[in-house]
Order: sequence, then structure tokens, then C-alpha cells
Amino acid sequence: MKLIIGLGNPEAKYDGTRHNTGFMVMDRIAKQCQVNIDQKKFKALVSLTNIRGEKVLLMKPLTYMNLSGEAIQMAMHFYQIDPSDICVIYDDMDLPCGQLRLREKGSAGGHNGMKSIISHIGTDVFPRIRVGIDHSPYDTIDYVLGRFSSEQMKLMESSLDRAADAALAFVTRKFQDVMNIYNRKSL
Repeated sequence: MKLIIGLGNPEAKYDGTRHNTGFMVMDRIAKQCQVNIDQKKFKALVSLTNIRGEKVLLMKPLTYMNLSGEAIQMAMHFYQIDPSDICVIYDDMDLPCGQLRLREKGSAGGHNGMKSIISHIGTDVFPRIRVGIDHSPYDTIDYVLGRFSSEQMKLMESSLDRAADAALAFVTRKFQDVMNIYNRKSL
């Protein structure tokens, strides 16, 4: 079984913000899989589905970004999911807008959602898809909770689709192979 998580904040006022990039990718995954991520369980919205013959739990934590690890830990414990079988999708200010970076392990890099996940599951060794949102030209909190400019959104559109495709590829392929495909700047 696999667990794919997109990080974000649950209130409507955060829809479309840079910090909700993970949720935006999850919405694209749900559309491709023809499911709704709308069942409340594990302090999250989830959908249990079957992708290419593999059972997959799609998740959007409702705990707010800084406590994302709570929801993920609960689901991993309930389904006995190994960290190598989860994939976390989130925004990254250290990457240019729209660039993807896939990794199998690493630090939180200052991202509070990732800090929470690493703390709750006890390891930093798990697949992740980072989606670049650019450096903040002003206050970090205001920036990540702000919306993309029209120029940034043009860059993001294809990146959100590519991130969704990478997460779906993770279901049936070795993550190393997925990294080799999707870490290229463009396809």
C-alpha cells in the first residue's frame, strides 16, 4: 500500500496560496484518478483508491501545515505503511518557481510541515516531491500565504501536472526511476 500526501492549509482562505501547492497537486491527482479526496479520517481528507493495481491512500492533512506529521503518523500506523511507501508533495522556496526536485531523503530545509513529519514518523528517509515557489522578496509568512502572480501561475500549471504524474508513477515504479525522469528541468 502507498500513501501520497499533499501539504497545505485547510481553510478556503488558503486556496490557491503558495503554501497550498501540495493540495493543488493532490487535486490534480484526484481528477486523474476520478476520485474525491473528501472522507474525513486521520485528521485529514482522504480517499482510498486503487491505482494501477496498487492500493493507495490519497491525503490532504487538515491539521494545518505545521502539524502535518500528526495526520500522516496516524495513517501510517493504522495501515502499517513503511516510510519508503509514502510520498510527500510540498512547496519549496529554495527552488525556482515551477521547478520540481524529487528526493528519497533529506532535512526539512526550514519547512515546518516537513519538520513535523520527520518528527512524527521518526525519520527523514522517505520520498518527497518539492515544487518550487521561488524565494520570498519580502516576509516569508506573507509570501507563502500569498497567491501566485499571473506570471508565476503560468510556470506552475505544467509543474503541478508533472508533480501529479510523478506521484502517480511512484505508485508502481522505483522512486529512483521516478527521480531520474522528473528531476529534469523540462520534459
